[in-house]
Amino acid sequence: MRIISGEKKGFRLYSLPGEKTRPTRDFVKEAIFSIIFDCEGMRVLDLYSGSGSLGFEALSRGASSLDLVDWSERAVRVMQKNIDKLEFNDLAKTHRARVDGFLKTSEERFDLIFADPPYDKNFVNRTISSIIETNALNVDGILIIEHSSKEEIDQKWARLINKQKQYGNTTVTFFTGVKDK
Repeated sequence: MRIISGEKKGFRLYSLPGEKTRPTRDFVKEAIFSIIFDCEGMRVLDLYSGSGSLGFEALSRGASSLDLVDWSERAVRVMQKNIDKLEFNDLAKTHRARVDGFLKTSEERFDLIFADPPYDKNFVNRTISSIIETNALNVDGILIIEHSSKEEIDQKWARLINKQKQYGNTTVTFFTGVKDK
């Protein structure tokens, strides 16, 4: 796993050992960032962060801040090692929390939210719902969810889908105009 572009291009990231986590593959990350490309000045939230790869890529491309959220203590330690390695201490914060709990207590609003919930655990639609209910995303913000291709986005969110791409067993869904209605 590496940073593919921007200020920290080429830096290798620490990752979580074992098979419980599923880091975003570099070609999927490249596809995501070829679509959103410019992160300049964005406030970024990375939910179910794991190693923080997507969030760190956004910082490398000019994002102004990054909040990383994961329940796993091991993940938080790996994210902190990556923050230190990349020298992003002034720009990135880790939060050891459950995603729903973090969203309910955070008063921050974000321009870009990444969510990569565990596959096939029915977290995808619950996460979308939590983001909408808490107004975590700015009105013009972008929500990007990486999920199992077997998990379908609930039809009630279909009107918010801007783009959807499938890469093997992974689907990446881009949402815009997400707000509580």
